[in-house]
Amino acid sequence: MSSDAEPEWRGPGWRCPGRPGYKAAAGVFAVGMMGTTLPTPLYGLYRQQIGFSELIVTVVFAVYAVGVIAALLIAGGFSDVLGRRPVLLAALGLAALSAVCFLTEAGLPQLYTGRVLSGFSAGLLSGTGTAAVLELAPPARRARAGLAATAANMGGLGLGPLLSGILAEYAPWPLKLPFVVHLVLLAVAVVVVLLLPETVHHSGPRPSLRPQGMKVPPEVRGVFAPCALAAFAGFSMLGLFTAVAPAFLTQTLDEHNLAVAGAVVFCVFCASTGGQLLMGRIGARRALPRGCTVLVAGLLLIGTSLFLESFPVLLAGALTGGMGQGMTFRAGLTEVSAAAPEAHRGATISAFFVVAYVGISLPVVGVGAMTVALGLRGAGLVFTACAVLLVTAVGIRVRRQLPPAAVPS
Repeated sequence: MSSDAEPEWRGPGWRCPGRPGYKAAAGVFAVGMMGTTLPTPLYGLYRQQIGFSELIVTVVFAVYAVGVIAALLIAGGFSDVLGRRPVLLAALGLAALSAVCFLTEAGLPQLYTGRVLSGFSAGLLSGTGTAAVLELAPPARRARAGLAATAANMGGLGLGPLLSGILAEYAPWPLKLPFVVHLVLLAVAVVVVLLLPETVHHSGPRPSLRPQGMKVPPEVRGVFAPCALAAFAGFSMLGLFTAVAPAFLTQTLDEHNLAVAGAVVFCVFCASTGGQLLMGRIGARRALPRGCTVLVAGLLLIGTSLFLESFPVLLAGALTGGMGQGMTFRAGLTEVSAAAPEAHRGATISAFFVVAYVGISLPVVGVGAMTVALGLRGAGLVFTACAVLLVTAVGIRVRRQLPPAAVPS
């Protein structure tokens, strides 16, 4: 919280002269999110060192989603009470503890602990980081701040595997150096947060801290169901890439360069950011069904790449699927936000994120389980087929049944 010497809160966009603003907050957001995907290209090395199956890789990845969901349900609204800075500092602290777990890793328990802590950090950052970026922007730059928050979120997720893949492939200590570098970046981010002005002040007694929970009002359910299912499917694709793409590249496509594995995952998140930007141009009502179509095309390309064992087709699928995911995610979030009553908007949005993060975890664990019987290639083909059917059904429902009033014209 701010000290007594700080001026009173004077509305969104205000900040003390000389203090960093929304761009610096976006940088903090990106650094925090980097840690959640930093281990992605390294799972193969952990498998060699510790010795575990592809199913365990997906479980290690999925426990991250458990942490995110827990943070969203329990502490999703804490920054509205405590202020943005304390919650940002807590999120960065949890990210640092996660990095320490990986640095001192001596077996699966520390990998699980590190991933859960990383999920807690991401859950706190996703709402608080976005709010901080928007509130620190002057009114005239609010649209730019929204784009900065989007780029920081997805860009940070993409930079994590890119950084660790390059360091693991071309620098010494492949399982240590990426986390040392991230700890240094986190230390810089902490200094920036301490310099940021607080944007939340309470004139009366501080409200009590209460878990935000998950609630979907009856009047929103007709919009919520297809939008949340589209987010579920899109995040399933992201989960597949961040959890098992390196193994696909190594075992199915015979690509062993860790930097390439990190770059492929980076491309998915960059394409997602591009899809979110495109949604802003064509509008949520049109972007949701079109995004489903693009996502189906990406999934078909991914399946084709596994069938033909083609790296270029896999990369094309990553870019196409990432763009479709970005379009459906931002469009669905826009639709749900617009339809939700103001009194329950925060809880409704949290419920949307919960469904999305369930999509990142459960299907990926299912793919890991299927590899036991079908192998990684067969499991990937089954997954893409199921995802294509789901997204196609959601796209048809959205096109035919989405209430016209969901997004104001």
